[in-house]
Amino acid sequence: MSTVPSLEENKEEVKVRSKFIVDMRLFWIFLKVNLLTTAGPTSVGLLYKETVGKIMTEAKFVEAVGFANLVPGSEALKLAMFIGYSSGGVPGLLAALLGAIVPPTTLMFVAAFILTQLEDQVWMSGFIRGMGPAVGVLLVLVAWQLFPASGKKSIKSRALLIAVLSFISLVVLKIPPQYVLIGAGVLGLFIFR
Repeated sequence: MSTVPSLEENKEEVKVRSKFIVDMRLFWIFLKVNLLTTAGPTSVGLLYKETVGKIMTEAKFVEAVGFANLVPGSEALKLAMFIGYSSGGVPGLLAALLGAIVPPTTLMFVAAFILTQLEDQVWMSGFIRGMGPAVGVLLVLVAWQLFPASGKKSIKSRALLIAVLSFISLVVLKIPPQYVLIGAGVLGLFIFR
């Protein structure tokens, strides 16, 4: 009897290893993104850099962000589940979700303890207020990255039209973001044919 595995056994082992590598990569991506960013929307830029061209296309990423904004709940967790599932099925979803949950859960336990100890300190309030403008800049950068990178002027002008209408709907008309996203998607069906 030979102890050397057959070619079929080797193929199956390679398949299992490659799935494990994808799952570990998803875990690592979401662990890193959720460890290095402070809010769901600000994590999108880093997540874009970590996933687009590596484990998914830009179109699939934009789809993930769109769906994550339509469904209630934490954007980071919704993105983890969508990207994890589309890249690695149910095991990928679980790996990405675990990577997304570990940093904020751990940090929230530590932060809650520290903040209760320092809540009466004046400098803490200033520190937190100082972060606000930086978060605003990060959100603008994310929006810029998600804007179509096509060189075609007609596509850019149509995308700009949707962006302006979305801005007016959100800021002036005070329409909830979910409805604006659905409306933009419907408009996109007609103008991006």
